[in-house]
Amino acid sequence: MPISSNRPRAREAGFLQGLSLVLPMTLSVMGVAVLAPDLPQLLAHFRNVPDADYWIPMILTTPALCVAIFSAGAGYLGDRFGRRRLLIASMVVYAFVGTAPLLLDNLTLILITRVGVGLCEAMLMTLSTTLIGDFFKGEKRDRWLAAQTATASLSALVLLNIGGVLGVLGWRGPFLMYASAFVMIAGVVFFTWEIGPSDETGKAGARARSAHFPWGRMIGICAVTIFASVMFYTVQIETSVGLHEHGLIDPRMLGWMISLASLGVPAGTLVFRYADRLPTALLLAIEFAIMGGGFVAMTHAGTVNSFLIAAGVNQVGAGMILPTLLTWAMRGLAYDVRGRGTGLWTACFAVGQFICPIVITLISRHTGGLLPSFQVLGFASLTACLLALAGMMPVIRRVRPVI
Repeated sequence: MPISSNRPRAREAGFLQGLSLVLPMTLSVMGVAVLAPDLPQLLAHFRNVPDADYWIPMILTTPALCVAIFSAGAGYLGDRFGRRRLLIASMVVYAFVGTAPLLLDNLTLILITRVGVGLCEAMLMTLSTTLIGDFFKGEKRDRWLAAQTATASLSALVLLNIGGVLGVLGWRGPFLMYASAFVMIAGVVFFTWEIGPSDETGKAGARARSAHFPWGRMIGICAVTIFASVMFYTVQIETSVGLHEHGLIDPRMLGWMISLASLGVPAGTLVFRYADRLPTALLLAIEFAIMGGGFVAMTHAGTVNSFLIAAGVNQVGAGMILPTLLTWAMRGLAYDVRGRGTGLWTACFAVGQFICPIVITLISRHTGGLLPSFQVLGFASLTACLLALAGMMPVIRRVRPVI
């Protein structure tokens, strides 16, 4: 007579769990996007503060710097104390410190709250991504990670417009958007649960409980990530300057054109969903080739329209490469080091964002301007394409033809 098992059936993650973990990524975009249209009003309100023209932009940039510094530590805390509870706590704190400027009129205190926002962003970006890795496996994981990057890209476009609308209420208006974190907290509380190493069964579970951090593998991935991040953010940061050099000076048109080019990112993420079965090295080669070709075309574009098309092509490659890098990193991380690995990857991507303007400035000084610097980046991307193809050669040689 068979012995019945009293072991409870493991819960299976689905759409609601994926959506609840994808949406918090919009909070990381909010730090810059929703406040960017508010910058002139902030400058006007605090114009009597010494060095206000220096401190006000830091309201936008401080959170990104905190993400670069603290994401690896956030991942370690998630591995040590549990991802879900820390994610919920960080979202609660984010909502309070994010909306605090609604009651403040002191620039120093507002900057302190922005450090708090940055710390929370480091936590929620790292932990929500790690939880996607906990809840989903294989192709489902790759698709939800791709959905996460697409959501972040699209939300940036939406939040720019929302920030402009809320700016009608005054310089404090855009800070109201940070209260949206309370709604997202409900999704995490009601639709997710804490996952432990026991949920990763079989041999995979045994490895998850005894794994060491794969430093050699992650160092290589992080080096590629920093390089790719510089390429990723160049178009988003410098497109307005490039369009200005082509004679487009209307700020409204500049914003519209940048938004059009940026649509290439979610389009690239959609392409990734249908190409994610390709080897990672081949994917990287394709993506660097697309980005490199876009950069070279941007240098030689003769009109605003051709420049915009070239930038859009570049952004398709950028939209593909972000989920490629993230899934590449996640596939090699066992449960007990997944938070640290995800945090390290997040920090490296943020480092690329931070150094991007510095790199472009240095190249522009040696090439005689911004447009020629795009060609240098294009050649660098095409070189990375060749290196990725070279990395496939050992695999190709091992495949013997069937006679």
